[in-house]
Amino acid sequence: MKLAVMSYTLSRSVSADQFDIPAMCRLAQELGIDGIDMVSTYGRKAADLRKIVDDHGLKTICHTFMADLNVTDTAALQAGLDVVRQGIENAVVLGTDKVMAVTPGKVGVARDKTRRNFVRGLQQALPWAQAAGITLTVENFPGADSPFVIAADFKAALNDLPELKLTFDSGNVFTGGEDPADSFRQCAKQVVHSHFKDWDVVTEGGRISGLDGRSYSAALIGEGTMAPLHGRVLDAMREAGYSGYIDMEYEGHKYPADEATRLIARYLRSLAKELK
Repeated sequence: MKLAVMSYTLSRSVSADQFDIPAMCRLAQELGIDGIDMVSTYGRKAADLRKIVDDHGLKTICHTFMADLNVTDTAALQAGLDVVRQGIENAVVLGTDKVMAVTPGKVGVARDKTRRNFVRGLQQALPWAQAAGITLTVENFPGADSPFVIAADFKAALNDLPELKLTFDSGNVFTGGEDPADSFRQCAKQVVHSHFKDWDVVTEGGRISGLDGRSYSAALIGEGTMAPLHGRVLDAMREAGYSGYIDMEYEGHKYPADEATRLIARYLRSLAKELK
């Protein structure tokens, strides 16, 4: 099991210009982790980020960014594609071999239409990625309007874009009412990266409304409703020979982000030992 520090987890509570990237790298060193998922560039030049990561003896293992391809207007689509092209160029400079485009839905837009819009855009971006040696991925993204939640959603996209790969998000799959371990098995051949997270199912005040009709609030991995499922996902990954990284994602506020990352690393490592 290879864990990765996710910059998103650590940067959520500060503005982009205040995010302490060297501190993130020191945390990774403290935890014996060599991989960073760089979510956006935080207003910095990719070359400057690369130098910070390199100077700490680490590597960027994925570059994640938001690009709105869920549009029909030609000019708006071009703007989204420009973001993807820049993301691919940044990934090359950062030294990673994969990018992840975040794919939220939009209220009032049907999920299948949103999926078609993203696939259409990513089809146009694919030649740029291939020329740069970069793998295009999307994740299981939560929400009742999201185009990619469960395995069937991703597999539907493969009909038109077979080169697309998956960043498997165990927590977000759960919000679709699908067992994460089973979902992973269905897509294992296409999974090149992974996020772990956890949720509490709540009756009110949830952060998101799931595809399954339930309401969810963020929890620390191992403390939420999903606690009994993480070991099963790790088992499925081992059975499939998954050798990629697992991002430690936390969107809650119970713990400071750095402490949450320490707790998650400790928990997942202890769980992995128990499963051997």
